[in-house]
Amino acid sequence: MKSFNFIVIILVIFLKTGNVLSSTTLFNVNNIEVSNNFNTNNEVLANQAIKKGFQELINKVLLEKDLSKLKGLNFNKIKTLVAYYQIAETIENQKNNEIKKIFNIFFDKEKVHDLFYNYEISYSDLSQYEIYFLPIHKKKDQLYVYNQNYFYEKWNEINHDELIEFILPLENIEILQNINQLKDDLLNVDIRNIFQEYSKKNFVLVLIEEKKLNEYRIFLKTNIMGKNINKSFVIKKNQKQDKEFYDNIIIYTKKEIVNLIKSQNLIDIRTPSFINIKFLLNKKNNLVELNKRIQKIDLIENLYVQEFNQKYVLLKIKYLGNINKIKSQLKEQDIVLELIADEWSLKFI
Repeated sequence: MKSFNFIVIILVIFLKTGNVLSSTTLFNVNNIEVSNNFNTNNEVLANQAIKKGFQELINKVLLEKDLSKLKGLNFNKIKTLVAYYQIAETIENQKNNEIKKIFNIFFDKEKVHDLFYNYEISYSDLSQYEIYFLPIHKKKDQLYVYNQNYFYEKWNEINHDELIEFILPLENIEILQNINQLKDDLLNVDIRNIFQEYSKKNFVLVLIEEKKLNEYRIFLKTNIMGKNINKSFVIKKNQKQDKEFYDNIIIYTKKEIVNLIKSQNLIDIRTPSFINIKFLLNKKNNLVELNKRIQKIDLIENLYVQEFNQKYVLLKIKYLGNINKIKSQLKEQDIVLELIADEWSLKFI
């Protein structure tokens, strides 16, 4: 009886409203720097920071095609999306009569969701994403992989993206051998043969080929979340110097890759999903700890109790995105979601 009462008490605390509000970081934008003269008050500086923060937010989570939908959004509307902000640092420059402040802006998840819903926008749940990447420069039928390859040497120095970490493989004789064996048919190659040691990762092979004097063709072969996606496009030189033109190739190609990755991590808030899960109760698995970890998962919107007893709790979870993304976020919190005999179950690692 005492055990049963204990379960009831925990359930009341854990699921009193049926809602689980995650302590999301996806809609937080940090280190927004604004500056003005000493006479500028904090509200004016905060408004500047909110404008910049909102632009950074939508650049981070939206596809290129959806950015224009929010281009003319009224600032008063943007301001209502802010849960709160904090001034992380203040720097005064007496000599130039200038004050600089660093803001952290915390946007309200539910209000941002409502905004995207009204504008029929899907957003990308993407953070700290790693991708293994190899650019190959083809020039006059010669392939340059590591040596004399400007794109390999300068890729991570041009237009650094905090969202995606591009990991360039170290010089590897096996990769070179694979590329040389397949050099006459690189466009049709199975890139898993090139990235064998990174087979469980996301990876991109880029072939940058000079087609004409002032025209380059870029071909992307990617494997993102286990899915093969190919894309090609042409960039014209427009009489620029080689270095400047190569830098533009890197900038544009990065945007295309980021957009591809975003497209595979889209969340449509208009179509939530539900899943029934059994959570066994034992010394290792307990509801208080589950609640603590679940709150850190952005994509889980609600949790409902379907049934409970001394051995287990049956939960219904309302979530956004696909089930693989949920499994991945649960794993980050040391929780395993698995399907056994047509029944979903949760357990702590």
